Amino acid sequence: MKKIFILGGTGSIGENVLSVIDSNVDKFELIGISAKDNTNKVQEIIHKYNPKYIYVDNATARKNIQKQENTKIIEDDEELFDIFHSNDIDIIVSAISGFSGIRSTIAAAKSGKKILLANKESVVVGGSLLMETVRKNNSELIPVDSEHNAIFQCLPETGSTKNVNKIIITASGGPFYGKNISELNNVGIQDALSHPNWKMGKKISIDSATLVNKCLELIEACYLFGMKESFFELVIHPESIIHSIVTYSDGSSICQMSNPDMRVPIANALSDNDRLSIPFNPLDFNNLKLSFESFPNDRIEIVQLAREAVREENSKAIFFNAANEVAVDNFLKNKISFNQIYEVILRTFDTKDMSKVNSLEEIFEIDKEARNISNMVIKSLT
Repeated sequence: MKKIFILGGTGSIGENVLSVIDSNVDKFELIGISAKDNTNKVQEIIHKYNPKYIYVDNATARKNIQKQENTKIIEDDEELFDIFHSNDIDIIVSAISGFSGIRSTIAAAKSGKKILLANKESVVVGGSLLMETVRKNNSELIPVDSEHNAIFQCLPETGSTKNVNKIIITASGGPFYGKNISELNNVGIQDALSHPNWKMGKKISIDSATLVNKCLELIEACYLFGMKESFFELVIHPESIIHSIVTYSDGSSICQMSNPDMRVPIANALSDNDRLSIPFNPLDFNNLKLSFESFPNDRIEIVQLAREAVREENSKAIFFNAANEVAVDNFLKNKISFNQIYEVILRTFDTKDMSKVNSLEEIFEIDKEARNISNMVIKSLT
């Protein structure tokens, strides 16, 4: 019986992990969760799973938790990170959305445990530091994002990329598939949140609508698989059936296919040698139609920024991520238009010379600076 701790247990990834646990109760036990402030969902999880550990980041919300007799309420980050090293935990799921997940992801990487990574921003802003921490502590890092898990499944068991010629990361195109940026100036928040294929949280839904999500995934893939950005190609695939394609030096291309369902990559990441059983919607190969298109030309500039950030291995990726998070937050607050998300990223990215990053403290300092600059850019737009 493997014991699982979910960082971000009340979010969409957390919910899907719990669903996989429900389908495999003989193999997994929920040992604990962290949450921001959604006490209603926390109480539901406590009632259903009776986890040993609960951490709620919001101190006021934490006081309102009605725990069961054997539940321990964790009081701070330091206590939480210490628990990662205990024998109570076998698997840590990093599913906190955004930059705020980096500290706990790095702490999990120090535990020597199996880590399911759904917090792409941790890799984007601290890829070198995170991967070195994983190696140093003999932790096992398995991606949960559908695209990166697809790549993981298409590589040999050793994870070797020695004979890889190219990797294609697919994008659905989001809710505005087929539209130019010039057509999107007046789109509403609900329009941008209405993804045609996936049910996701607000931030990642907006990233999918802008296609910035693919820029973040490109950066993430380079670090996760130790490959240069030139090996990766972004392609529009509206059906979201093929999640990534690995082409080898002999001309063979291997892909991973499934209907859009985050439980599929989660089940794969949780499994060891034997695949887990989950309820799934099977593909109908009798009537299956797949289509592919080039990435939109009017989004290429933003992709080039991501490629530049990876090539130079400096703080540019932190600026890119921070600018995007600030822009998305302001769009969701109706302070800027959808199109201005791109402008905030471009203008923030182009502000100063970037430096190498050597520590978590430096990442936080640079992130703070980038957010200040992004907010100044937004102020000039409004």
